[in-house]
Amino acid sequence: MSALQTIPRISLSWLLVAQVLVIIPHLGHLPPWIIVLWLGCAAWRIQIYRMRAGYPNAWAKAGLIVAVVVGVLLSRGSLIGLDAGVVVLIAAFVLKLLEMRSRRDALVLIFLGFFAVVTSYLFNDSMLAALFSLLPVTALLAALIGLQQSALAAQPLATLRLAGGLLLQAVPLMLLLFVFFPRMGPLWSLPLPKDRATSGLAESMTPADIAELSRSPALAFRASFEGATPPRSELYWRALTLEHFDGRRWSQAGAAQLERQPSWEKRGASLSYSIIMQPNSQRWLFALDVAETGLEGTRQLSDFRLQRRQPVERVLLYEAVSWPESLRQMQLDAASLRRNLQLPAEGEPRSRAWGAELARQYPEAEQLVAALLSHFNREPYAYTLRPPALGPNNVDDFLFETRSGFCAHYAGAMVFVLRAAGIPARVVAGYQGGEFNPSGNYVQVRQFDAHAWVEYWQPGRGWRSVDPTFQIAPERIELGLEEALAAEQSFLEDSPLSPLRYRQLGWLNQLRLSWDNLNYGWQRWVLGYQSAQQLKVLQRLLGRIDSRSLILALVGGGGLLLGLLALWLFKPWRRETDRQQRVFRAFEQLLARHGLRRQPGEGARDFAQRAARALPHQRAAIMAFAQAFEAQRYAGEAGSPRQLRQQLRALRRALPWRLSRIEGEH
Repeated sequence: MSALQTIPRISLSWLLVAQVLVIIPHLGHLPPWIIVLWLGCAAWRIQIYRMRAGYPNAWAKAGLIVAVVVGVLLSRGSLIGLDAGVVVLIAAFVLKLLEMRSRRDALVLIFLGFFAVVTSYLFNDSMLAALFSLLPVTALLAALIGLQQSALAAQPLATLRLAGGLLLQAVPLMLLLFVFFPRMGPLWSLPLPKDRATSGLAESMTPADIAELSRSPALAFRASFEGATPPRSELYWRALTLEHFDGRRWSQAGAAQLERQPSWEKRGASLSYSIIMQPNSQRWLFALDVAETGLEGTRQLSDFRLQRRQPVERVLLYEAVSWPESLRQMQLDAASLRRNLQLPAEGEPRSRAWGAELARQYPEAEQLVAALLSHFNREPYAYTLRPPALGPNNVDDFLFETRSGFCAHYAGAMVFVLRAAGIPARVVAGYQGGEFNPSGNYVQVRQFDAHAWVEYWQPGRGWRSVDPTFQIAPERIELGLEEALAAEQSFLEDSPLSPLRYRQLGWLNQLRLSWDNLNYGWQRWVLGYQSAQQLKVLQRLLGRIDSRSLILALVGGGGLLLGLLALWLFKPWRRETDRQQRVFRAFEQLLARHGLRRQPGEGARDFAQRAARALPHQRAAIMAFAQAFEAQRYAGEAGSPRQLRQQLRALRRALPWRLSRIEGEH
């Protein structure tokens, strides 16, 4: 194989390093056999380089491909889909190492590596993951430089420094494009990878579901307010409304999503805030009652929740305005009344009888609700993540026997009794409270803040919210779940290494909050920098400007910038007027890119001889050009710059890499 085709050792070494760095971010969602495959392919490739093994033949290649296909089917169940596609991509990235024979194959492997780096963002787009991705990109650039077989490419550290320098030089242009280039939505929608899905609220719930959520420290969203942050006791983040009860499970009513937007009247002061929501593959958004948002593709449903057309598959930044004191739906139609008075045909006899008795004692809804809350406060009810098992009549068992449960137990039982008393009521599921981060002046809400409360309806007054949990464990609402569970010490008992369990250690807690603030800034200003945010930033910088004017300005400014960059690179005012000298200057530039620079005062022949010694495989082409130049320049022999350019083209083809057209060819 010619020197032009061989793959230098330094390039192969950097390719092996790059493969390790590319695969590391994928380890969490790749099947284990991928690691075995890479170890085998890497060892085989090294033996090929040492000439102790041959390249795989067609049968070996076919066997490896079949093995990969079977492995993907067994581990993912299909060859179609995002998870399976990434496994196939990484497997191809590994197998290409064995097939690589020429520089062209190496280039394919390097470009495949860049693509594999990008796919890691589908599973983890955190700031730490973004910083780590610079390592495989730098290694891939070093492998690309190592392919050139220049004097520089023989030095691993020098190659690495050059790769890092190229990456640093690209940073200003990257930042410029990030800030000013129009943000465009994806051409297609990708589902959230299974390994990236987090626990979260579902469209239906049992008390055990909420209790299970409260064992998870995963982040749900962050919220920052314009002005002072309200007390945590006032932070009831609505997600969805559960109106149907089948005796065991509360779920959404399909009709609520079809009805028109409810009537409500704004009252009191408003709260303006922005939310950065983590992907959860659900369509509802989190907001305080009653909320409006300008987010495209979002509407308010008849139960006052905000819902998007598409599920939240990536970090989502949106702004909302809420009116906590607003009057909600003073009139209720017959269908909504039936839906919010619905009870199973059978079961829970004691709860039904108690509801009927309360209705006789308290004809006014407010009096009955107050009596219920007082009952929860006065009787020996307990708040726990470890409630006793309940029988078939779970509401009766909870209210009159065990009297121990979580927020969903209390909310579901209270709604059942209110309906039995003839008062329309429903369960609201969402999150309550959140931890205030003074470093960034925002509230972070986690899965263990999941909560359920009650809404009941009165004619002429609309929907009213109450929280029976406050009567049993007020510290849950005012201080948080950790304080409410201090006695039984069940807070995050399944996550013993979570730093949230050690908030009493001042230095560790401050470190945790500072790191979270960095991630908040990353999500807000990088991941959340979409079209609406970009337009606001540019309007702040450039004044009032619409999207069309912005695109025209960016296209014009980008063209001007590229023109200035071209002038700076090519410097036409410094072009040689002597055509022979201009071709020789291109000859110098060609060799300079291979680490051979002409010394001050060094003659054309001496320079060519030194270059020929450094590049013995190209000696004939180098000396042929030098002799032709000397003959035309100094001996006065007949010839033209065109003939010199032909000699230069022959030299360029002989060198181990191909360059773009030289300046002298224009």
